[in-house]
Amino acid sequence: MSGGAKGTGVNLLKILCVHGYRQNAKAFREKTGSLRKALKRQAEFVYIDAPNTIPVPDEENGVEQLGWWFSKPNNCFNAREESTFCEGYDESVQVIVDAIKEHGPFDGILGFSQGASMVGFICSLQCQGDARFNFDFAILVAGFKSVNSFHKSLYERPVTMPTLHVFGDTDNVIPKEMSEDLLTYFVDPQTVKHPGGHFVPASSPQKKVYIEFLNTFVQKKVAES
Repeated sequence: MSGGAKGTGVNLLKILCVHGYRQNAKAFREKTGSLRKALKRQAEFVYIDAPNTIPVPDEENGVEQLGWWFSKPNNCFNAREESTFCEGYDESVQVIVDAIKEHGPFDGILGFSQGASMVGFICSLQCQGDARFNFDFAILVAGFKSVNSFHKSLYERPVTMPTLHVFGDTDNVIPKEMSEDLLTYFVDPQTVKHPGGHFVPASSPQKKVYIEFLNTFVQKKVAES
C-alpha cells in the first residue's frame, strides 16, 4: 500500500497526545517515536504533561512521574479497583482545555493507558455538548473504563465521534478485556489488536490501520484548505 493521503505543511493533522500514568510528555514522545515516524506524512503530534505529580522513591528522583487523576489517597491510582475517591481530574480537564487554547486547534486527540481513559472522558464531554472541545477523532491505546464513581456520568451517553481503539493481546497492565469493555460506550468504534503488551504499537499491520483511519480526516483538511 502507498502512504495514503498525505498532508503537507498546514494540511498535516494536528494531534494532542495524552500520556499514561507514571509518564510525562517527554517520556511519551520518546516512546512514540516509531509512531511519529510512521505517520509523519499524515500528522504532527503535540505532547502535554498531566498536572498531578506521583511520589517516587529517592532512587528514581529526576524522572518526573505524572498522572491524570488519583483513585486513592496519598496520590495513588489503581485502574482495577472501584473507588469513590477522585483527586486531580478537574485539574487535568483544565490542562487539556489550556493546551487547546495555547497550541490548538487540534484535529484529533490520542491517549495511552490512563491517558486513553482521560481521552474517553473528553470525547464524552464533547458529545454531551461541552463547547470547549471540538476534536474530529480520537485514538485510544490500552484504554479502560474507569470504575471510579466520580466518572459514572461520563458513561451514560454513547460517544458518537469517530474513534480508533488499540490494545495488546498480552498486555498485563491493562488486559485487553478491559479495553474491550470500554468499546461498549462508543458507537461504531474501530479497533486494532496487536500481539504485544502495554505500549503503543507501530509495526506494519498497525501502521496500515492508523493511516487508513486518518486518511478521511487528512482528505477533509486538504479539501477545506
